[in-house]
Amino acid sequence: MGVLEKIAEIESEMARTQRNKATAHHLGLLKARLAKLRRELLTPKSGGGGPGEGFDVAKTGDARIGFVGFPSVGKSTLLTNLAGVYSEVAAYEFTTLTTVPGVIRYKGAKVQLLDLPGIIEGAKDGKGRGRQVIAVARTCSLIFIVLDVLKPLHHKRLIEHELEGFGIRLNKNPPNIGFRKKEKGGINLTSTVTQTHLDTDMVKAILSEYKIHNADVTLRMDATDEDLIDTIEGNRVYMPCIYVLNKIDQISIEELDIIYKVPHCVPISAHHKWNFDDLLEKMWNYLSLVRIYTKPKGQLPDYESPVVLHGGHQTVEDLCNQLHKSIMKDFKHALVWGSSVKHNPQKVGREHYLNDEDVVQIVKKI
Repeated sequence: MGVLEKIAEIESEMARTQRNKATAHHLGLLKARLAKLRRELLTPKSGGGGPGEGFDVAKTGDARIGFVGFPSVGKSTLLTNLAGVYSEVAAYEFTTLTTVPGVIRYKGAKVQLLDLPGIIEGAKDGKGRGRQVIAVARTCSLIFIVLDVLKPLHHKRLIEHELEGFGIRLNKNPPNIGFRKKEKGGINLTSTVTQTHLDTDMVKAILSEYKIHNADVTLRMDATDEDLIDTIEGNRVYMPCIYVLNKIDQISIEELDIIYKVPHCVPISAHHKWNFDDLLEKMWNYLSLVRIYTKPKGQLPDYESPVVLHGGHQTVEDLCNQLHKSIMKDFKHALVWGSSVKHNPQKVGREHYLNDEDVVQIVKKI
């Protein structure tokens, strides 16, 4: 039996099994088996012929956004109107057969946009070119799920299901679970909060499925079996996502008011270029980029070309390493103007956290 047949069999058994306390252990084991099989699909087999036609494109710019959606929802029109890059647009399905890149400049940052071919149901199991599409989506900083506002929102659920199957977790943080394998000593489970889903037996059963019999597990959240499996697998990608509801020119104002209440959604019309400002502003917030202006000694800051850092990696040392790897060898201190310091300028060290639009002057050892 092939991997896809095994996956189908497990999914069928899970669908037939009622969810209650008595079946929780069994379902947990099935989910672990399913995750292992999906990893086999994700990991390319070595040997054989060449890789075939290249599907990914080289990363450029400060961030990368992938447009994911079913065919004919307006992804190509959105890219064309946002970036001015020609992506073949037609009124029939599957016009985009390879990844089409475009670049926009926004608030001084260079953002790469990727129009991915339309995915279909079953993409995670290899239907169409879904596996290549989702593999490219995993490399993005942000996902735009483009939906046709006239089609039922079950399209949203279907795409989420496909992405989840390939280890992409949308608008979620990694589970707060400590996991460490060890040579001996059995399974040591520690919980810092009350657990309503997992118990020692279930944790041991899931770890046993992975042939792990000695490990320290610390649950710092009310974790589910899926959280534990994600932690063990260790190959999950956690990324922000914006649901872009296209073709709002075809609905009423009342319907638009309802759509605006859906979390992480931005309604637009790609064809008429409506509400692009709102989309770009939300894109900026979700990317969590930090712009730093550099100031050579005795000169004005360079406000034209900021150094763009990613949220969480915004120390003075991160800035120096992005400018040039050798700067830290001669680093003495930095002078900072902006909201991250109490007075301007302020002398800071390498660990100082910078805020958006700070001005920095690096001082080297003489």
